[in-house]
Amino acid sequence: MDIVIYIYNGLTALDAIGPYEVLSRLPNANVKFVAKEKGIIISDTHFLKLVAEYDISEIDKADILIIPGSVVGFIREAKDKSLLSWINKIYKTSAWTTSVCSGSIILAAAGLLKNKKATSHWAVIHLLNEYGSIPTSERYVQEDKIITAQGVSAGIDMSLYLASQIVGDEKAKAYQLFIEYDPKPPFNSGNIKEADSATIELAKKILGKEAKKDLTIWDIVKNVQSLVKLKRGK
Repeated sequence: MDIVIYIYNGLTALDAIGPYEVLSRLPNANVKFVAKEKGIIISDTHFLKLVAEYDISEIDKADILIIPGSVVGFIREAKDKSLLSWINKIYKTSAWTTSVCSGSIILAAAGLLKNKKATSHWAVIHLLNEYGSIPTSERYVQEDKIITAQGVSAGIDMSLYLASQIVGDEKAKAYQLFIEYDPKPPFNSGNIKEADSATIELAKKILGKEAKKDLTIWDIVKNVQSLVKLKRGK
């Protein structure tokens, strides 16, 4: 089973690694980390690096395609016509096409979420409207063979659900136990609906600082309209 994880500079690492930890345990799993150009990929924090052993020209099919999100890098990816064309090509061959966090904006830009329900990170979910998608705040959403997940940690939930569809509930439960995924967070602030206003404002400030790490002056000029929409959050 070919599991293709697309990675790019500025991605949020857990968006890719969370699903990897679950889906790499599927029978006959063959995981491929793929980028536009093979080599080292730098995460949004600039501390963690991943290695793409393949470039998109070398991959023409997948059983499972995973598109991770990022703080702002997804804006660049969503405007790359060659990437969007590649995603469409892989989608046609896939049994499942998935996204985590703002990766759903990339799928939407590829035209795969038009008139479909989809979810994303709370800070960017409004951007789905730009592509004719139907935003929903569910933890993960399945529409035919597409599954989109909310922000970062939701990729683990999505992947366990996907595993249950492929190998059944019992094995999926065993995968969950193997990775000891039993979240009991110390705070009830992991959902935009439950977090208080002060926490939300602080999270937005932190996101703004993180975004600046990945923005050059040229990026700002090229993506000014998208960045304004992102900042407005509507």
